[in-house]
Amino acid sequence: MIVPPDTSGLPTEVDQRPRRARVLMLQGTSSDVGKSLLVAGLCRAYANRGLKVLPFKAQNMSNNAALAVDSEAEPGPDGTIPPGEIGRAQALQARACRVAPSIDMNPVLLKPQTEIGAQVVLRGRVLGNCPAKVYHRMRHALMPSVLSSLNRLWAEADLVLVEGAGSGAEMYLRDSDITNMRLADSADLPVVFISDIDRGGTMGALVGSHALLRPNDRARVKGYLINKFRGDFSIFEPACETITEHTGWPFLGVLRWFEAAGSLPAEDSLALERPARNLSGRVRIAVPRLQRVANFDDLDPLAAEPAVDLFWLQPGQPLPADTDVVILPGSKATRADLAFLKAQGWDIDILAHVRRGGHVVGLCGGYQMMGHAVRDPQGLEGTPGETPGLGLLDLITEIGGDKRLIAVDMTDTLSGQTVRGFEMHMGCTEGPGLASPWFELEKNGQRVAEGAVAHQGRVMGGYVHGLFADDGFRAHWLKRVGATAELAYEERVEATLDALAVHCEQHLDLDKLYDLAK
Repeated sequence: MIVPPDTSGLPTEVDQRPRRARVLMLQGTSSDVGKSLLVAGLCRAYANRGLKVLPFKAQNMSNNAALAVDSEAEPGPDGTIPPGEIGRAQALQARACRVAPSIDMNPVLLKPQTEIGAQVVLRGRVLGNCPAKVYHRMRHALMPSVLSSLNRLWAEADLVLVEGAGSGAEMYLRDSDITNMRLADSADLPVVFISDIDRGGTMGALVGSHALLRPNDRARVKGYLINKFRGDFSIFEPACETITEHTGWPFLGVLRWFEAAGSLPAEDSLALERPARNLSGRVRIAVPRLQRVANFDDLDPLAAEPAVDLFWLQPGQPLPADTDVVILPGSKATRADLAFLKAQGWDIDILAHVRRGGHVVGLCGGYQMMGHAVRDPQGLEGTPGETPGLGLLDLITEIGGDKRLIAVDMTDTLSGQTVRGFEMHMGCTEGPGLASPWFELEKNGQRVAEGAVAHQGRVMGGYVHGLFADDGFRAHWLKRVGATAELAYEERVEATLDALAVHCEQHLDLDKLYDLAK
């Protein structure tokens, strides 16, 4: 059970001292209405206007995380402060603002580990594991930390864009809420509602949200936006008149469908439900769809390569015989996902794949699964115990110790290519397999092995995330598996953010939205 932090020295309301930043909160009528993407686009658009813009999301729930440049950890032996972690969406929004990601941008991050519980990360560091029911009761104690982070951003920026979470009208959560209307009330924030018309039900979603909100919360809403629209909007304009008639909220514009959204990292694992393709002439990469998959954006650069057909192997589906590479992704609950993998029969398929000469890559939790066993004596990821691994690497992993959060520069032992990435994991992996490392990194003036390689270089695993975003490393790796890299991935992300900013400028009244910000 986790203990709520000591917040006696933190504010219980927003600091009322003068600040330079305007602030605007964007809430949704439901999850996945496009809040994160819209905030990213607005961040880049306002940054292009010369403003210092900063993103903020009080609480995020995602197993896709990124390193922040700061944390509240004690300095290490060299005097430097280790990085913290925040949600990947806020890191992308920070990039859109052209600033470094900070723990203040996402002070509370929930990383689901079971159906009813999650790891709680507070201001970049792990607070502990908590069942949902317990967290629901204790999260009000986190509000001072949330307000403290918001105060810091408010003092540094010209404009702070605050993203809500899920639906802003979930009134049964209102009194314990730290992300939507209770936060808006505590910080006196103006709110704009967003509804996703692509999924349908926009009229009911907006009018229903108005009906459910308390009168003082309704008064905070300055208007609404329609997102993801396709087709002739004049047909829908009468619906907007009806929405405004029933709510009194002004219609603030429609953001049309942004086709290039798939070129940016996805926050939600719902993006992994797309059906597999079978694109002939391409290297086929299968990724088992684990229940607690984490940092799946590691694979975005590979999926974007024209010479690659990367598909997620859905539960119950066998591994296709024409698969060239299997990638075992990260996991927030390694032993549970290892048991799930075996329940699908994928362990048998993967071992047969290796015997046929296929390649297997394990990333972080996937790397842990490739050894002889994964042990969790303290029950940090679930019930204490040990789970037999796939036996592809001569290693054993024990979950425990402090979470390792660090950016690393390494050398790929197979190609000599240098690569930069980051580690984000709990546990230690040891064994004879480390004598054949995948990478080498320099630590305290010495060369240190990272990861392992076996089966004549066809099987490899390591703890490092972000490998495939490195164009040079990705090109060397793809050449080993029979493909040619064509993509400059980081340039593509930047170009997409710029295009998204232009899209927002073209379809929304950014001057009006800026005026609504207090």
